[in-house]
Order: sequence, then C-alpha cells, then structure tokens
Amino acid sequence: MGTRAGLGLPDTIVACLFDLDGVITKTAVVHAAAWRETFDAFLRERDGPDFRPFTQEDYDRYVDGRPRADGVRSFLASRGITLPEGTGGDAPREVSVQGLGNRKNALLLARIRSGGVEAYEGSLRYLDAVRSAGLRTAVVSSSTNCRDVLRAVGAEDRFDVRIDGVVAARRGLPGKPRPDTFLAAAADLGAEPAGAAVFEDALAGMDAGRSGHFGYVVGVDRVGQADALRAHGADTVVRDLAELETRA
Repeated sequence: MGTRAGLGLPDTIVACLFDLDGVITKTAVVHAAAWRETFDAFLRERDGPDFRPFTQEDYDRYVDGRPRADGVRSFLASRGITLPEGTGGDAPREVSVQGLGNRKNALLLARIRSGGVEAYEGSLRYLDAVRSAGLRTAVVSSSTNCRDVLRAVGAEDRFDVRIDGVVAARRGLPGKPRPDTFLAAAADLGAEPAGAAVFEDALAGMDAGRSGHFGYVVGVDRVGQADALRAHGADTVVRDLAELETRA
C-alpha cells in the first residue's frame, strides 16, 4: 500500500475525520480545567476538605472525548457515586448529572470567551495540505460548542462537514467510544469507512476508530499516552499533525 505524498496517509484514504479538542485546538486543556473545577467543587461539598481530587488520569479515562453527560456518569461511577439524572435545563447549581454537566459548560464558556482557545498551528497547516490534495474533511466532536470554537480560531471553513454534540443530539447519534458520529461524518462526505482516516487524541476516540473499521487511525499524543493510544487502536501516533507531512 502506498502513501499520499506529504500527508503520511495510505493512498486509499479519500476523507479525513478530525476530532476538535486536543487535535485541532488546544481546548483539551481548557476542558480538563473546567471539569476539574466542577468535580472538585462537587466532591469538596460532598466529602469535605479531605476529598479525593479529580485528576488528569480521571479526565483521560472517564471524560475525554465523551459527550458531557456521559463523562459525568462515567466519572461518578468510578467513585461509586449515583446522582439523579435531572434534565437538560437544570441550573449549574443543581446536584444532578445534567446540573454538573451544565456547571462544567458554563465554566468552559467563560474560559473560551476570555480568549482561552488557540489552534495548533501544525494542525492548521496539515488541514490545508489535506484539502489542497483534494481530500474531504470533517470535524467530529462531542462538544456542543464546536462551531463557536472553530469560529474563534478561524477554522470553520476548513471543514466540509461538522458532526458535533448539537448535530449528534438532533440525529440521535451515540457518542464516543461508539463509532456512530465518525460513521455519520464519513457518510456525509460520501466516503466508506475504509476510505476515511480518523484523527483523535482521546482513548474513547481510538476505540471509536477501531470499532468503526476505518481505513487509518492516527493517535495524537499531547499528554504522553502514546502506548495507550496504540493499545486502543491507533495505526500510528504523532505528537503533532505536522509530523505526518514529513512521512513518505
């Protein structure tokens, strides 16, 4: 199997499906900080000053890449905590799955509006190279703030298709680690899974790429978890997408 010159992809790939947070933008750090603030406040209120804080490992294992409510449920289950589900309209102060999710989202939006979002320059260059080569592109994110983030970094026009938390909810698509959002993006681009490459930094995204039988899965290692990305299905791992441009 040959590779597309300057892209580091098999020559069978006709479409590229990019996660947003941690792949295109540096918002993974912003998300992690908002989750940490949310869960630490909740745990402190629940368990007192000796509470066990939310960690980077917790973020990577239970939250990263998942739809917001799924992340809340997954982390709470890891601590043996059950909360009422609540509703999507729950105030951020409500002690419910939806309330905690809304608390995190309010903190995230405040960080975004204060200028806390940047794009990875290497990713933007790679996106431009992919599109110049005639490949179709989609952004696939569990975030309901995906469009706002893309606009904030001037990258909205680099994608032919957007499958985010808003679109997934409207179509009834389950989130990562299920492959449904990536499969929907490939279909919208007119590509078969075998002809599409997935670019992800989250372990849940790796699982989605593997179970969806995509043609190539690129793990983007921003936090030193290359071995875990490979174990969860990455065909190759890079620290930045710009590294792919140097591969034959």
